[in-house]
Amino acid sequence: MIEKAPEFEYGKKINRNFISLISSNAASSKTIKKIEREYLYWDKIKYLSDDKFDYVKTNIASNELMWLVIQTRREMISKNQYLFSDLLDIDCFTIEYNFNVNDFLQQKLHYLDFNFGAGLQKEQLLSDLEKQQYLKNALMEEAVFSSMIEGATTTRVKAKEMLRKNRKPKTHSEQMILNNFKTIQFISEHKEDEISIEKLFELHRLVTENTLEEESVGVFRKSNDVNVVNEITGEIVHTPPNFEELNGLMESFVSFFNNNPKEDFIHPIVKASILHFLIGYIHPFVDGNGRTARAIFYWYLLKNGYWLTEYLSISRVIMKTKTQYEKAYLYTEIDDMDVTYFIHYQVKVLMTAFEDLKKYVAKKKKEENKLSKFLQFEGINERQAEILYRMEKKGNKFFTIKEVENIFSVTNQTARTDIEMLVEKGFLKKVPINKKSFNYWKGEKFDTTFL
Repeated sequence: MIEKAPEFEYGKKINRNFISLISSNAASSKTIKKIEREYLYWDKIKYLSDDKFDYVKTNIASNELMWLVIQTRREMISKNQYLFSDLLDIDCFTIEYNFNVNDFLQQKLHYLDFNFGAGLQKEQLLSDLEKQQYLKNALMEEAVFSSMIEGATTTRVKAKEMLRKNRKPKTHSEQMILNNFKTIQFISEHKEDEISIEKLFELHRLVTENTLEEESVGVFRKSNDVNVVNEITGEIVHTPPNFEELNGLMESFVSFFNNNPKEDFIHPIVKASILHFLIGYIHPFVDGNGRTARAIFYWYLLKNGYWLTEYLSISRVIMKTKTQYEKAYLYTEIDDMDVTYFIHYQVKVLMTAFEDLKKYVAKKKKEENKLSKFLQFEGINERQAEILYRMEKKGNKFFTIKEVENIFSVTNQTARTDIEMLVEKGFLKKVPINKKSFNYWKGEKFDTTFL
């Protein structure tokens, strides 16, 4: 469990120095800036120090004073929000949370606005020919890693092969991946739509098909037996709201998703992050809440014009930083529902996913350049061009069918077809090893054609 931060009573000794401290140079020290840039919680802050705080005479330790300053500065710009089941019901269950958008977060949001929306035209990053290729790869990656976050155990190669071949899933893990793939496709097709309770149920049905008891699919949970548990310690880290409050809470959630009034504007990326958090916090379903939450995040960004989201593997980044993902939830709850921790994490995920995409695109473009002289021949596909390029690069290189399967993550038949076609064109020659196996070397036309 995360350590609870210290609490303070505002005695005379603190009051005398505190206002001057907040407005002094100490409050804008490098340490404070680091804390605000990364939006750190007490469990990290307690190990930090800054000489400027040692000069302030109070009755508390300098690191505790630093935390008090941070909390005060956050409260000064914080915005309170409520998710409630029924405004007219005195006994209604209310989720009160707060968030703040400091200068560091604003800078990151501007960067994402520019690169995910209108600021960056698709043609600047992806050509028309590339869009479909990258989109399909991104959808598969997102499906695979969103499932892995929830415990799916398979390899990317096997999972992608299943999706490419449209093969029926053989395991629970493969079913989860197929479900996520269908869910993302559904969102892409309905990204302009508003959501409703019925749409939420449809989303959940897609996410959990054939992985959950039928009576629990596409309905809110009907008990309080669902808790969020630490997988290692078995400790309960979050108890969701009473199931009897779910209908009202989720109606409020739907209204919050569909409306963003000018007088109470929330930046779309901030709001998408809050929506993601709320599904995890409310935990409206028996299972599949995490996958549903990530789907909602994805949907809201697409709905609000962040077109590049479709080309990103957001869940891959989350999978790599799963501990931080879980802590972002816990920090929020333990620090008086300050959802800024979760917002900062999600923004970081988006920025990392964007950088990954840029690297991937640059790599593919570099590969295309080196393969261009092979691709100019009619009937030569990218895999075959890559084989010829590798053959040219290493003069004594040979290939086997199995090796081609592994390199390109394709079926035996696809690998065999690629190789045999190159043999027919005279670019490769078939050399028997035994009665059943062959190696494939440079053919007679290789040197005369390409060198």
